[in-house]
Amino acid sequence: MKVVLMEPLGISKETLDHLASSVTEKGHTFESYDTFTTDEEELKKRSAGADVLMIANHPLPGSVIRADAELKFISVAFVGIDHVDTEVCRERGIRISNTGGYCDDAVAELALGLTLDCLRKISAGNAAVQAGRGKAGLQGFELAGKTVGIIGTGAIGIRAAELFRAFKCRLIGFSRTERDAAKKLGLTYRSLDEVMSEADIISVHTPLTPQTRGLIGKKQIEEMKQGAILINTARGPVVDTEALAEALRAGKIWAGTDVFENDPPLPENHPLIGAPNLVCTPHVGFDTRESIDRRAVMAFENVTAWMDGNQIRKMV
Repeated sequence: MKVVLMEPLGISKETLDHLASSVTEKGHTFESYDTFTTDEEELKKRSAGADVLMIANHPLPGSVIRADAELKFISVAFVGIDHVDTEVCRERGIRISNTGGYCDDAVAELALGLTLDCLRKISAGNAAVQAGRGKAGLQGFELAGKTVGIIGTGAIGIRAAELFRAFKCRLIGFSRTERDAAKKLGLTYRSLDEVMSEADIISVHTPLTPQTRGLIGKKQIEEMKQGAILINTARGPVVDTEALAEALRAGKIWAGTDVFENDPPLPENHPLIGAPNLVCTPHVGFDTRESIDRRAVMAFENVTAWMDGNQIRKMV
């Protein structure tokens, strides 16, 4: 079989060569590309004749999938697979795997970090010192004792709940599926409206699906307490950007976000550019040295597991 890695995975050449040996030692061929592209014609050239494609978080359109008549399996080195045309894969009987779990700690830790930044004004404090100013206006709040609402209690949401619990927070949550692991942490499930209105801090950890797109809209944001904090390390479109920007500019809430409709750099006219009471990071929640190495290992394990007819981490 021919296996093609369509984009770099952020690992060293030595690590890539070692992982690729799990494929080549079975008698298969392996090709890799060390540049990103979204050009469909270039993607078609790269994927031509491949039985297996490996990608990270860049789009794989249906036109590219259809152009590769040999394609049977796609190994996605990422948690979400919403950047792959899954409908075409279903039509063709192409299986897809993901690397769910590779960045649970990384994303949950960033959610906690963004929360602490909002509460203790860490970024603002740094800016003040660098500008030669003092601490005027920088009095913060403690995390201990706050009510934290977890939206989405999958693996990352539960890991975030564990971290907030360690800071003596009260936990409530909303999720499509109630999980015993969350309840064991002391999390009490509520309706979405109840979570939005009761929580001092709301941390979003849902995947992006047709049901969760715009889940946190204008109505939900208006239900938040004065001075509450909204943290989004999940997917940008889960939160209504215009409604969030409006609430920030009105001084009602604080927010920390790592995700947007599209990855930064953002256009100059983006609603969140220049918004007050906001801490942003450029979609780095998943990106730690440990997690990037971990996802590469998992992506290759999925390929060899599929080749051997064994269980893979996710199948469509």
